[in-house]
Amino acid sequence: MTNKQRVVVTGMGVVAPNGVGLQEFTQALRQNKSGLRFDSELKKFGFSCQVSGRPPISNEDLWSVIPESHRAAFNSTGIAYGLMAGLEAWRNAGLQVDPPTRDPDSGIVFGTGVSSVSKTREVAYTIDEGKVRRLRSNTVPQTMSSGVAAYLSARLHLGNWVSSNSSACATGTESILLAARRIQSGQAKRMLAGACSDAGPYIWGPFDALRVLNRHHNDRADEASRPLASDASGFIPRSGAGALVMESLDTAKARGARIYGEILGGAVNCGGQINGGTMTAPNPQAVQECIIGAVKDAGVIPSEIELINGHLTATAMDALEVQNWARALEYDRNTFPVIHSLKSLIGHTIAAAGAIETVASLIGLQNQFVFGNANADILHPDVLEWVDKSQIPLKSLSFPHQTVIKANFGFGDVNACIVIRKNTSDEQKRNHG
Repeated sequence: MTNKQRVVVTGMGVVAPNGVGLQEFTQALRQNKSGLRFDSELKKFGFSCQVSGRPPISNEDLWSVIPESHRAAFNSTGIAYGLMAGLEAWRNAGLQVDPPTRDPDSGIVFGTGVSSVSKTREVAYTIDEGKVRRLRSNTVPQTMSSGVAAYLSARLHLGNWVSSNSSACATGTESILLAARRIQSGQAKRMLAGACSDAGPYIWGPFDALRVLNRHHNDRADEASRPLASDASGFIPRSGAGALVMESLDTAKARGARIYGEILGGAVNCGGQINGGTMTAPNPQAVQECIIGAVKDAGVIPSEIELINGHLTATAMDALEVQNWARALEYDRNTFPVIHSLKSLIGHTIAAAGAIETVASLIGLQNQFVFGNANADILHPDVLEWVDKSQIPLKSLSFPHQTVIKANFGFGDVNACIVIRKNTSDEQKRNHG
């Protein structure tokens, strides 16, 4: 496609276990603050992993974003998190919430993994008791997969494409790329993109049963998420939401908007669950193809990439992921860029991971620092075959950089990768045709 519109980020919002709102989240990143805590509810239900990451927010504040007519019997934390992050991003971009007219040039792609298992459970019990007539009118939007996008659209009155995507752990990054494509093609001037994830044992239980959660640090919650470490033994479940407002560069400049960064390009693909790829493991060839495709689409070369914000879940797949980055971009131990994982601080939000991690990358670009890999003091030896330990910061550091690559890989052997750049001046304009 020629004459693609350039896509810039003008607003951000976040609800994370270590910080709610951009200011609190930024401070937490600078301080390498963990958002993981011992979870007594998981202990009560007999979970092997009894650590989780829940955003520190009161129910009163959480439900305040829900329309008053829908607050009765509302039971979907994921949608509420998505509303909080999405509305913060919209306001952060200098745009009006509850505008008087419909906006046909703006739309939404806001993803989720599973929408309100708690509400679905409540519905099932109500029906089993023969009380179907007691179900409220807000039950359907709470349980439909596109509920978060529908609730956001109700507040913002957007008239362009409004949808929710769902691609396991790749959902958040995929939503950003889908929205960016809409703007690049000229079909929208502005898009709200992001993803949210619900909280609680009914969401996290199946992962505990799969034995992919860390069960060895229940008494040391802030040490439980250990990406890249020699003793990484599973991820920590968490919940939250991240959101970005993206616009064409021309639209953003016309209204004098603040610009956080530019989405240069990206790629999505699937490994086909073959050649090592399964429902839960990645096909290395497909992962590498996705990374290569993102770099090509962005119009950059590997030596321009200064930072990798990896998927890196603190499982046995971490070393394979590092190997895939090295092989895809032809890095060796002398050329491998800085690499880190936000999951070391807040655990794994599944569907929302890519959205929150992209917000973290943009905060780092704006403020020129990199958050550290907590709990990776002793690195896995297979990781050190590909990257020097000096490129894996353990704490937040000042770090001048311009270009970040971000990827997430999900169940079903699906992959999503984007490339982000800080500078967006005319002097830095690149040919993406």
